[in-house]
Parts: sequence; structure tokens; C-alpha cells
Amino acid sequence: MKNNVPKIILSVTNDLTYDQRMQRICDSLIAAGYSVELVGRRHSRSRPLEERPYGQTRLSCRFEKGKAFYLEYNIRLLIYLLRSRFQLLCAVDLDTMVPVWLAGRLKGAVLVYDAHEYFSEVPEVIRRPAVRRVWEWVARQFIPRMDRCYTVGPALAEIFEKRYGKPFAVVRNLPRRKAAQVQTHPPSRPVFFYQGALNEGRGLEALIEVMPSFPHATLWLAGEGDLSQTLRDKVKRLGLESQVRFLGYVRPAELPGLTRQATIGFNLLENKGLSYYYSLANKAFDYIQAGIPSVHMDFPEYRSLQEIYGVFHLVPDLQHETLRAAIKKLLEDKPYADAIRENCRKASAELVWEEEEKLLLGVYSHIIP
Repeated sequence: MKNNVPKIILSVTNDLTYDQRMQRICDSLIAAGYSVELVGRRHSRSRPLEERPYGQTRLSCRFEKGKAFYLEYNIRLLIYLLRSRFQLLCAVDLDTMVPVWLAGRLKGAVLVYDAHEYFSEVPEVIRRPAVRRVWEWVARQFIPRMDRCYTVGPALAEIFEKRYGKPFAVVRNLPRRKAAQVQTHPPSRPVFFYQGALNEGRGLEALIEVMPSFPHATLWLAGEGDLSQTLRDKVKRLGLESQVRFLGYVRPAELPGLTRQATIGFNLLENKGLSYYYSLANKAFDYIQAGIPSVHMDFPEYRSLQEIYGVFHLVPDLQHETLRAAIKKLLEDKPYADAIRENCRKASAELVWEEEEKLLLGVYSHIIP
């Protein structure tokens, strides 16, 4: 550590190339004067890392998923951290908590927990009771022992505080300001847009199934995940290859340009656990920043934002007729859609990372000046 600059290492289990939240966090910490390193994993399909102002390290693992991956990655991360120098360690979600806590305590570091989600309440974990019990044990054992904690939304912060007896700050996953690029008019041919993981509980099956009702529209899916092949098979089975485009992994820098071309954005999380029910997804704010109407589930955090800003169209369920009616409303009721676009334009000046990073820096400045 040069010139006594505090060194922070933040650890994740994903590839660093596509993690917008961690890129913004690390950029802000570097700008504030800290020395920063972000540690993640290397996939067999990983692209070369882009040059960034902070250090980036990817750990290679023999296993790429399942229990074997988590065990191997945690061991490799622990060894890496024990060989590193730092003053503060940040565990991003529970899957990096154990090695971060062990290395931090052994080397006398300050420990921070960044909860991107309610890890033991995501669908992939809920349907596996034994796995869920393991992560709940990790949470009970280690979250109360962290020096500082923060999460992505007020609802999750309240739940975590009650459950673990530890105060949680809120640092929402907001985009950087792009006011000059906000679109004011939709394209002539409707484009429906989803960005994010193609995983269970994202409502993507229902979104694909409604496409025949809008034969002149195109659905763009930006991302990959556990359901990538299943969804591609579904599109082929329904004969929708000309309407549904799988864009694959998209770099964060390329996403805003794609989003601004869309007519409607979608965030259709199913109520399959508290993590989704109390979520506050970054895509919601990306749609606002791009100035496009978007359809979201009528869950607490989105309802709260809607009451303040009027930037969404909320739906109570993912029934075919519910979703079809929501899309039809946004396509055919021009005054209604234009009002949402105008509300997005106004809200986009406020709901930006340039404002939210002050809360992030407050978390770190209280423990490492």
C-alpha cells in the first residue's frame, strides 16, 4: 500500500466484466482516494478484462457451478486473501462471506458486507432445503460479526436489521447520469427489452408466450443464465425466431444504447421468495434513465417508486391476459405512455449514481477515513 493509502479488497463470485454495480462502487472508492481491488472468478468463456482504474483479479476454478464450485472458489479466495495486503475486506453476498471473514479476522482487517440480494431467499436456493439451511447458517453466524453492512433497498435493509440485529445502510443500484441521451420518442417498430440473467423466476416464459399477440413487435433478451437453452428451445417450438432476439452477454457500456432503442422495458420477477418480492433491480433504474416506460410486478419497492415518480406500469400477476393488456395499454394509449416518459425524464435527474455514491462513501468513511 503506497503512501499509506487504505487498501480495500471486494470479493464476488461472478465474472467482473458484466457487474455494473461493482464497477460503479469500485470507481467511486478509487475517486475517493482508496486503493481498490475487485476479486472475482474466471469462466471458461470469460472475455479479456477491460482496463479500469482499480485492480482486477479473477480466480480460475476447475468446477464452474454447484457445490463443488462454491467449495473450490471459497478455498481459492481464502488462500488469495491470506497472501494479500489490505486494511478492509468486503464480502459481496453470502457466497464470499466465509473466506472474507476468516482472512479479515486473521489479518486484523475491517469487514464490510454488501448484500445485493436476500441470498437464502432466491428461487434456486429455496427449492433446495439443505442448501438453504447452509446459507442461513452462514448468515446467522457471520453477518452479526461484520463491522458494517449495506444493501440495495430499504425493504431488505429493514428485514436484515430485524433478522440479524445489525444496522444496514441502503445504497441503491442506480445508473450513472446519461440525461443527454434520454429518448423522447419511441421507435416506429415496437421493441420489448429485458436485461439481466435468464434465470428461474424472471417471468421470461410468460413474456415469450405473449409475443404472438404482438406480431409486429420484437423482443430483445440481453443476458444469459440457467434458462438460456430452455428459452431458446421454447422460442423455436413456438415458431418465434423472427420475433425474439437473444443478444447474449452485453457489456455494461453497451447496455444504455440498446435500452434507449426499446419501446417498453420489462422486469417480471415472480413471487418465489423474499429476495425477489423485496427486490429493487438495477434494470428498473436503467429503464428510467433511458426514458422508456417499463412493466414491473406490483411489489413493495416498485410500488413505492411508482407512488413518488409515476415511472412504471405495475401488474399484479403474470397471467397471459394481464401481461397482454399491460403491453397493449403502453402501445396504444399514447398520452399515458408519453406521461410515463416525461416522468422518467424528470426522475432521471435524481435517481443517479452521482447522488447515491455519497451514501456508499459514507459507509466506508465511517470505518476508514
